[in-house]
Amino acid sequence: MKNRKSFSTARTSRVAVAVSSGSTALHATVVEQIGLRIVQGDFLPGEALPNADDSSEMLGVSRTVLREAIKVLAGKGLVESRPKTGTRVRPRSDWNFLDPDVLSWRYAGGVSADDVRALFELRRAIEPMSAALAAQRATPAQIAEINAALGEMEAVVDDGDRFAKPDLLFHQTILRMTGNELIGSLAALVETALVMSFRLSNDNPEGQRHSLPLHREVAEKIAARDAAGAQRALLVLIDDAEEDVRRSVENRNRRRANRELAS
Repeated sequence: MKNRKSFSTARTSRVAVAVSSGSTALHATVVEQIGLRIVQGDFLPGEALPNADDSSEMLGVSRTVLREAIKVLAGKGLVESRPKTGTRVRPRSDWNFLDPDVLSWRYAGGVSADDVRALFELRRAIEPMSAALAAQRATPAQIAEINAALGEMEAVVDDGDRFAKPDLLFHQTILRMTGNELIGSLAALVETALVMSFRLSNDNPEGQRHSLPLHREVAEKIAARDAAGAQRALLVLIDDAEEDVRRSVENRNRRRANRELAS
């Protein structure tokens, strides 16, 4: 049976902008438009996507662009294409939630307490142990790099938008300090998790000043070659960040609920 759902709501000015920007931007935009709709639940596991002709028309792209986008989404575990049955959404258990795009799409809409918990469980699984390894293996140049990032964070602490960049560098540097190429390759994943954390807490009235001593403690423990201390310090930093995000999400959801009641 033909799927009556469409990508009509996804065909925004972003697609038109991508068309004018070239094939690479267009391809990425189509991947995002379809992937976001799937991860946000507009198309459910087991459900067929609109056929290729309809999808191409709705999104305003060629079948070639659409076909390449579907291949990318298949690589992320979101869809599968078969002869005669078309393209269907795979079970959530098959989705690669560690893919930075999928992780980003998951947190692009409304966020629940369970979403917050999952995000910070991921960070706890990676970062504290990385800090312990960094304390054992970091080079003097890397210690200087993390201290430079800390200094920049201190300089822009009252500007949330500017604070995010050195904060991200601080955490990514710790992954590289481990000297483990496999952990270092998680930098893109941690970047996405951190960006989601920043976005979810950007309306925190306390700002980020309260987090500076916690970041400083991590840097000092790494420089002192205190592996256990660095691990504990980073765990405290993550706990504090989770509490910030949890409060911000609760306030945001409360405001959304109040607006819905008032409308």
